[in-house]
Amino acid sequence: MVPKKILVTGASGCIGHYITEALIQETDYDLYLLVRNPNKLQVDTQSRPGITILQGDMQEIKQFSSLLKTIDIAVLTATAWGGADVFDTNVVKTHELLNLLSPDCQQVIYFSTASILDGNNQLLKQAGEIGTDYIRSKYDCLLKLSKSAIAPKVTTLFPTLVVGGDAQKPYSHLTTGLPEVVKWVDLIRFLKVDGSFHFIHARDIAQVVRYFIDHPPQSKQDLAGKRKHIMPKETFSFVLGQNRLTVNQVIAEICNYLNKKIYFSIPLSLSLANVLIVLFQIQMAAWDRFCLQYRHFTYENPVNPSSLGLTNYCATITDVLQIYGISPGVKH
Repeated sequence: MVPKKILVTGASGCIGHYITEALIQETDYDLYLLVRNPNKLQVDTQSRPGITILQGDMQEIKQFSSLLKTIDIAVLTATAWGGADVFDTNVVKTHELLNLLSPDCQQVIYFSTASILDGNNQLLKQAGEIGTDYIRSKYDCLLKLSKSAIAPKVTTLFPTLVVGGDAQKPYSHLTTGLPEVVKWVDLIRFLKVDGSFHFIHARDIAQVVRYFIDHPPQSKQDLAGKRKHIMPKETFSFVLGQNRLTVNQVIAEICNYLNKKIYFSIPLSLSLANVLIVLFQIQMAAWDRFCLQYRHFTYENPVNPSSLGLTNYCATITDVLQIYGISPGVKH
């Protein structure tokens, strides 16, 4: 049997590294890895045959048109986070790639962001109106996706806050900020904040992608009670995240891990936050102000490895602290 051909765009990014590593180590598929700079790809591409590095980026995707027509599964993690090319890369070139795939392509796994969804897993109109360029580009791309000929074969993934990275893989933005949270914990522990969110480790995202590669969605029905349909209706869509956490739960868990006592809590209200913004002349964009008021970035039925009968690599904040070498506090 001829091995499946799998394309991974953005293979040198944080999520891309974990997906690529899993596909190299756990499958015998023929892999085609699109990277702008091959030197940034720190996985062992010589460990087995069937791995091809495609040097280029989404701006040059048309040069690979002949290859794209032979791809069985495309995993699209490549994204522009900002800059002049953000809409061209995240919308125009992404759809150019989709249109270059053969009608016989079996599946596309497309990465969006949970930031464009509301608490009911529907499109959040403010994301399309006042979101950052990155968020608005993802919003626009999803709307356009429903009109694509290949839409019925697309599985859209909406990661929540992503943790990940190590000595061989780039760190996510959230992970790089972890030392600062620990540094300020003596102050943070006395604050009470109304807010909630989900997170997921990039290694757990890779597990979910591996599952969907081998078990592509076949129907609109729920999967073990966990699958929830999202817009657009022509695609299969899943929010990726662990269980909902409140900010106060996170503060308490970090303090417990570091053996820091919480003697009292000062509510950080929206009105107090607005006073601090004015007092310290903090410049905030419209989207930042919206997030400050919205506060609860949580979703229905988030999917993680345990949702699919697999084992989570990183399911709790304590797991995060342990994985990234934060020493626990000494018990007295």
